[in-house]
Amino acid sequence: MGVILTKPLMPFMIKSILERAKLYFPNTEIFSLDYSGEHRYNYAGLYERTCRLANALSDLGIKRGDIVGTFAWNTHRHLELYFALPSMGSIIHTLNIYLFKEQLVYILNHAEDKILFVDEDLIPAIEALKDEIPKVKAYVILTDKSSLPETTLTPVYHYEELVAKGAPDYKFPEDIDEREACFLVYSSGTTGMPKGYFYSHRSLYLYSLTICFADAAALKAEDSVLMIVPMFHAAAWAFPYAATLTGAKQVYPGIHPSTKILCELIESERVTVGNGVPTIWLGILNEVSSSGADISSLQRVATGASPVPAVLAEELDRMGVTIMHHYGITETTYGDTTYSKIRDFMKSWPKEKQYEQLAKQGIPLPLAQMQVVNPITGTEVKWDGKEPGAILWRSPALNYGYFKDEERTREVFDKYPGFIDSQDLGTVDEYGYVKIVDRAKDLIKSGGEWISSVDLENMIMGHEKVLEAAVFAVPHPKWDERPGAWVVPKPEFKGKLTKQEILDYLTKKLEEGKIAKFWIPDIIEIVERIPKTGTGKFDKKVIRKKYWKSSKRQDKLVDS
Repeated sequence: MGVILTKPLMPFMIKSILERAKLYFPNTEIFSLDYSGEHRYNYAGLYERTCRLANALSDLGIKRGDIVGTFAWNTHRHLELYFALPSMGSIIHTLNIYLFKEQLVYILNHAEDKILFVDEDLIPAIEALKDEIPKVKAYVILTDKSSLPETTLTPVYHYEELVAKGAPDYKFPEDIDEREACFLVYSSGTTGMPKGYFYSHRSLYLYSLTICFADAAALKAEDSVLMIVPMFHAAAWAFPYAATLTGAKQVYPGIHPSTKILCELIESERVTVGNGVPTIWLGILNEVSSSGADISSLQRVATGASPVPAVLAEELDRMGVTIMHHYGITETTYGDTTYSKIRDFMKSWPKEKQYEQLAKQGIPLPLAQMQVVNPITGTEVKWDGKEPGAILWRSPALNYGYFKDEERTREVFDKYPGFIDSQDLGTVDEYGYVKIVDRAKDLIKSGGEWISSVDLENMIMGHEKVLEAAVFAVPHPKWDERPGAWVVPKPEFKGKLTKQEILDYLTKKLEEGKIAKFWIPDIIEIVERIPKTGTGKFDKKVIRKKYWKSSKRQDKLVDS
């Protein structure tokens, strides 16, 4: 056995991130849209309000290890909760505001949240289930109004009153083990209710450091970071912690952020870095095209959660914006992901080939290790860009197991010992770049042949009139499954895009040898919008219900 060193003098702790920002970047601004307008303060102010909040939480009986829920938008108040609860040794549990009642009731009872912080405009959703969540002992309303809004929630407190009454100093514990849980998220699965997963202090600190890598988001103190990824999703990819760690300016878009608002914030706050799923950035670019919004300050875009359409990569490249395409899962948040970039030797390639490479999910960031294996044999697939396999993850920051859920822990963590099964399928090219073929549930098997919904979506979105496209399986009496597509036209082509145009476009791709004939969808619907999850992904289970509800194939009606 080698020499075992003593424990580190300073373990990874969330409080250390905030303390660093207060010490070295006290005057750096934090901007948030509020109910009645703009809110601006700085890291010194964030630290003081976090201390006041921690004192208020202690007065309400919150202790180390307690779980406290948030049902809230991306605001400075939510940021304060991001720091106060972990720093005092408690656990913040961010609830997805777009879940339906049954899911919320299950999650709140499963997590046993002691207190629930609720944004003012979201009160009705919690009132509708308050009698079914007996573990929640109190509610705190997030609002900038001077008095509490009327509500049937009880007992209920006013956030700003609690903060105002709390003492401005708080002695955060120094004996927190970096492996202690500090953040609870629930991830939708392929079956059943969402599953709970903990991030530790160590996890989030390491993820924050990773985001600062040049091949990740390359955050630095001079940046202005627009936080688009919902704070209820995967710790907002850990960007609030990473931005605080580097002392960057932070910009929070508040309630119901539209693409118009996001563009205005990029312009007014001179945003240099933004995060968000591809559909959000497609919407922003469309807003720029229609309104002439000035987003010239934007330098880098961190995106992920779904594949990047070539049209998005091409347009951002034309604008001089570096696109940082990352791929991960809720359990890995952003730090344990792959990244896709054009390496020096690829810069001589034709632009179209570069965009195709950039659209891939890429290679793992330094902390992560990924394997793509044959699901039957468990052996790694060839690096030929053709052989599909299950995508597996592991890293020093990834924790084992789901919260109070042994069955799904076995399914996901024990299937491939030492790795977590992403439940995605992908290929690996000769350079090690992984490309998602599909979610296991989204693959279309037509007459025994596989069709990638992702590839077909990207192809359809290459049409000049198309804003978005979602591809999914529809039942077929002979072939079992066939592809269907919902297509959203760009605003300027509303009412001017037809099914036949899409068919003609795909037929041309067939003639060019870029698509097989059996890939051409049987069903194409031109729609105003495609249903999305709370994180901006296409909600294909909602679409599939229209076509599969009378089928015996109930597997097509569960989450992707």
